[in-house]
Amino acid sequence: MTTYAALLRGINVGGSKKVPMADLRALLTGLGHTGVRTHLQSGQAVFTTGQGDEESLAAELSGAIEERFGFPVGVLVRDHAYLETVAEACPFPAAELQPKQLHVTYFSAPVAPDRFAGIDAAAFVPEEFRLGDRCLYLYAPEGLGRSKLAEALSRPRLTQGLIATSRNWNTVLKLVELTAEGA
Repeated sequence: MTTYAALLRGINVGGSKKVPMADLRALLTGLGHTGVRTHLQSGQAVFTTGQGDEESLAAELSGAIEERFGFPVGVLVRDHAYLETVAEACPFPAAELQPKQLHVTYFSAPVAPDRFAGIDAAAFVPEEFRLGDRCLYLYAPEGLGRSKLAEALSRPRLTQGLIATSRNWNTVLKLVELTAEGA
């Protein structure tokens, strides 16, 4: 049995794509998963299962959400070991920063650095980003809402062909904690 986190992209934001967390828990339970819990309203669920892998579980959940709610949702599924590695590999001094200053964007596949070669990093200082294993770390001293770099990094051509979903540092750490409980 493995404990996973499901990261749903773009739900419960601005009045569209509403997915109540109680319904998401019921959906995951109905798919045969156990230990189902959700975190916040923005699309994180933790569950334990002995079937499938990250990709097949993500596809299964995405299909079930579309069938149940009538709209597509990008879903990433990651196990505890991966989530813990992402937190530990953070290239920024996370312990010294406010959680609102640090974000991780998770990608559905590895991303080559040349995809972001057109970003003039010097133009966004003191904001910075670094690529990791199927993720991108963003340091935004004024927070994500004021980040010009976050805006530049989210351009569709940079994430074309990928599911990409971002989480603040508090959520990154909480998902490590929640998936450890069942690991």
